Amino acid sequence: VRQATQGLANWVKTQGGTQTVAISYDSRLKSDIFAKTAAGVLAANDIKVRIYDALMPVPALSFATRYYECNAGIMVTASHNPAKYNGYKCYNKNGYQMTDDEAAETYHYIEKVDYFTGIKKANFDAAVADGTVEYIGEKMMTAFLDAVETQCMNRGVCQKADLKVIYTPLNGTGNKPVRAILDRIGVPHVYVVPEQELPDGNFPTCPYPNPEIKQAFELALKMNENIHADLLLATDPDCDRVGIAVMQGGKVRLMSGNEVGAMLLNYLLEMRKQKGTLSQNSVAVKSFVSTDLAQAIAARYGCTFKNLLTGFKYIGEVVTQLESQGRADDFVMGFEESYGYLAGTHARDKDAVVASMLICEMAAYYKLQGLSLGDVMDKIYADYGYYDNAVVSYTFEGEAGMEKMAGIMNQLRQNPPKSLGDSPVVEHSDYQSSLSTDLVSGKSTPIDLPKSNVLEYKAENGCKLIVRPSGTEPKIKTYVTAVAADKAVAQKMGQQLIDESAAWMA
Repeated sequence: VRQATQGLANWVKTQGGTQTVAISYDSRLKSDIFAKTAAGVLAANDIKVRIYDALMPVPALSFATRYYECNAGIMVTASHNPAKYNGYKCYNKNGYQMTDDEAAETYHYIEKVDYFTGIKKANFDAAVADGTVEYIGEKMMTAFLDAVETQCMNRGVCQKADLKVIYTPLNGTGNKPVRAILDRIGVPHVYVVPEQELPDGNFPTCPYPNPEIKQAFELALKMNENIHADLLLATDPDCDRVGIAVMQGGKVRLMSGNEVGAMLLNYLLEMRKQKGTLSQNSVAVKSFVSTDLAQAIAARYGCTFKNLLTGFKYIGEVVTQLESQGRADDFVMGFEESYGYLAGTHARDKDAVVASMLICEMAAYYKLQGLSLGDVMDKIYADYGYYDNAVVSYTFEGEAGMEKMAGIMNQLRQNPPKSLGDSPVVEHSDYQSSLSTDLVSGKSTPIDLPKSNVLEYKAENGCKLIVRPSGTEPKIKTYVTAVAADKAVAQKMGQQLIDESAAWMA
């Protein structure tokens, strides 16, 4: 941590500006120690530090980085990984994670730091006493919540609907900010899972604190047997992702990140249209591996849609560009299928605080119409067709595994599939060569995105398959999309694509 921070400090010194870095941390083991250690290194380098006086989520770090006009931000977290992990994320002055160029430049500085002689250190308490390190207090959290609250579309609707919510912060940072924002918008009944309420880096009741998996909801589901809530919410330890489960026909239905993203987009566009605030230049964005259903919804409302590489920093870049053009209000929302959502321009990363608020508001709005969010999703499928989305990961351990992964990607580049299921492939995109080829016309067009080791295949029947190595794990991930008017047909087609792509990984 000291070595990484010294490298970051050396980079900050080349940036001019305020020579300030903001720091936040989550509930993981030693996160507070690592955060204060980083602050001490920065202080020794005469760099002003703004550090939260308690654990705070990713969006609060993003907010503070921009609020104080910092050169950079540090978030100590391992997101939704198991308890044995921790991590260190660097943010740029715009409040999103460093771009590839910035990260490479900073890493170059980190590599040059001599571990034994090149690191400057200062006592944290002494740095606080002399003012080089300054705590971020309650005033900042109030400002953050004020900014989140501006995204509320239907004030009072939760009270009218008598909405019941069960919430679990999964022993992370979401407990206070999520409960505070739900209180602000008047959610009348919020029940918090007691075993997962307080910060605990051991995650004793949920070893894998990931709202994408059912295990994260087990205690909330148990609690719901007596409460019969309308909605169950779970935020991950750094509170940048939120998963939901809803009651439908007396049963619990876990909703996917793609489904929540599509529903939220549909709701926000409908509300803006009703209120007369839907700009002709409105923009929505998603990672390109997320559901194309969102694109179809945006088209119906005349909303411009952008597909970006995986990584919320790319969504953050779009928000920053819109704001610099005086078009902040044109931004409707951005999302990733991995349960990350953002509405508003207060943050430049995923924000489970604003997402939790809007999901509750949306649930209450439809509850007044006699609909659960499950009913709403089914109606969207009936209107647009059923989109069966699946993500399948294949693990390749060790050096031999890395070679195998490279061989699979090379093989797919040299011999791309001619069909997906029963339908011929009509478009092949290679994000490494930045070319998309229409196989019908034979014409190739450039892909206006940064180069990335990703392959994409589109079939004549609308099915799609994306293949990419993970950026953080020894895995190849495949993203499957099958589209049909009928759910059973789409699921059958999707399974066929999964089986076909699994054969490529053998």
